[in-house]
Amino acid sequence: MSDVIRLLPDSVANQIAAGEVVQRPSSVVKELLENSIDAGADRIELWLTEAGKNCIQVIDNGKGMSETDARLSFERHATSKITEARDLFNLHTMGFRGEALASIAAVAQVELQTRTANDETGVSITMEGARCTDQHPVMCPVGANFAVRNLFFNVPARRRFLKSNLTEMNNIMQEFERVALANPSVAFRLYKDNTLALDLKGGTFKQRILGLFGNSLDKQLLPLAIDTDIVKVDGFTGTVQNARPKGFRQFFFVNGRYMRHPYFNKAVQAAYERLLPPDKQVSFFLRLTIDPQQIDVNIHPSKTEIKFEDERAIWQLLLVAVRDALGKYNAVPTIDFDNTFDADIPTFNGGRPAAEPTPRINPHYNPFETTASAFPKKHKPSAGGINPYSLIEPRQPQPSGNTDLFPATPDAGEVPASSQTPEQDTSAAPLKTGERGRLFQYSSRYIVTSARSGLMVIDYVRAHRRILYDRYMAAIESGDRVSQSLLFPEMVQLTVAQSYVIDSLLPQLSAVGFDIAPAGPAAYAVNAVPAAAADTDVNALINKLVEDYDKQGLKAQDLYHSLAMTLAFTNALPEGRTLDMQEMTRIIDDLFACQTPNYSPDGKLIISIIPEAKIVENFVKK
Repeated sequence: MSDVIRLLPDSVANQIAAGEVVQRPSSVVKELLENSIDAGADRIELWLTEAGKNCIQVIDNGKGMSETDARLSFERHATSKITEARDLFNLHTMGFRGEALASIAAVAQVELQTRTANDETGVSITMEGARCTDQHPVMCPVGANFAVRNLFFNVPARRRFLKSNLTEMNNIMQEFERVALANPSVAFRLYKDNTLALDLKGGTFKQRILGLFGNSLDKQLLPLAIDTDIVKVDGFTGTVQNARPKGFRQFFFVNGRYMRHPYFNKAVQAAYERLLPPDKQVSFFLRLTIDPQQIDVNIHPSKTEIKFEDERAIWQLLLVAVRDALGKYNAVPTIDFDNTFDADIPTFNGGRPAAEPTPRINPHYNPFETTASAFPKKHKPSAGGINPYSLIEPRQPQPSGNTDLFPATPDAGEVPASSQTPEQDTSAAPLKTGERGRLFQYSSRYIVTSARSGLMVIDYVRAHRRILYDRYMAAIESGDRVSQSLLFPEMVQLTVAQSYVIDSLLPQLSAVGFDIAPAGPAAYAVNAVPAAAADTDVNALINKLVEDYDKQGLKAQDLYHSLAMTLAFTNALPEGRTLDMQEMTRIIDDLFACQTPNYSPDGKLIISIIPEAKIVENFVKK
């Protein structure tokens, strides 16, 4: 039998290794930026063409490489970061495997120009499919200039798996943000299709956060710092009031390296226990400084998974640090007691003589007459006040076929007319406001009223969102794209990733009534908005639309839904507002005029009915 085992060619081995290291353009950006950081650069430029599919170029002012080092850097497992195995547990650099450049050169066309401060001329090396095709001297500044073109040119199957430019750009921005946040003292410039998209100056950690995500984040961050023998933790955590959906701007860094750590993430989340709903999280930017010998970074080629020697102790320290920040800056919401039904108790005045109580007598009362009332009829409470006893109303016979949710009920204290028969009952028809059961506001966001099957509770915030959503959706779908010009253009500053999204959305936004024009790097001037959004915060509206944008593209109908949803949520009544009787009546009337009154536009329940049997059961048991 002939031998079947043989060594693979270096080109094939490099392509196999590239499958782990280089998965998409963002992987190349990450490796090249980290190499620049390891080279001691304090000024880095990133140039992208077609979201990195055509060209990724990284220029730095680091220490550069000699001619021999430059050529050797493209060989597998060639690195200047470590020399022996024990160095793996004393790492102070981003890279150490020696796989990145060899893997990139195996699946792309790479050109490197580099020079050290001790050399008068630099060297230019061209790699194509792991083969060196050209090497010659060149005049260039100190540092390195990597140009990676036609990624996966020799692996067409993998190139077909690349996503749209928008998706790839979002992935690149994630890697760029991580490296930029981990190195706030380094200046970065990002060019998108030969246009300057982002210019970050070197500065403090907070300045870097605001430079990437906007100055609006300034008031949403709480500083924290804790220093122990185990670990030093510093950075910023978000306020409760600005909690957002899960996975929103959450960053952990260990010794200047970004990491994913679900266990530590739970520690931060535990600090907000009972302060946030389960579907919301806060932003945080936390840096951990620890002895490199107490962590293991050599787990995965991406180097974002890290093992800690004492995870439990660090978990507790993170929890304490975040809770300390919340308490120190009074970020915990205060308890707002509901004073709607506070009793007005008069104070005793000993100097004033007590008045003799006057008995209430009805001289016309006849105990043998069943239609007369023992006392005069009470005055009906005004619309501005709420009588908690108004829900206790006598039941009125109703025909079994009536399905109206608001049965006609007489005023409290009145006995139904005995002459009324089921045949004369007109409650099956639409009821007038005066015939409806009494309305009562409970807590800070619920309307309570009687229903045929029991007690109806309505979340008025969600109800108003449903009402507004249906109105906005009808106005948008009607085809009347009326725009409202703004007296002064509204300036909207976005992140680079968001600017890529808004550029893709401009034609569709124009179709629904927006007039948006670029006004600088990641900045836009909003000159007009749809008439339905005339009174809406334009900045919040644009940011919400961008946030809701589907990475795979957005159809016109999806944009209509997102726009109507954003407008409804922005303009809906806030929780905690005290409603008068007219407002509650109007909300209920408008809600039941909607096609789907039971659920809000985001699918949450609006109406809950407590069955009468359940109410009776509670009293029978006691």
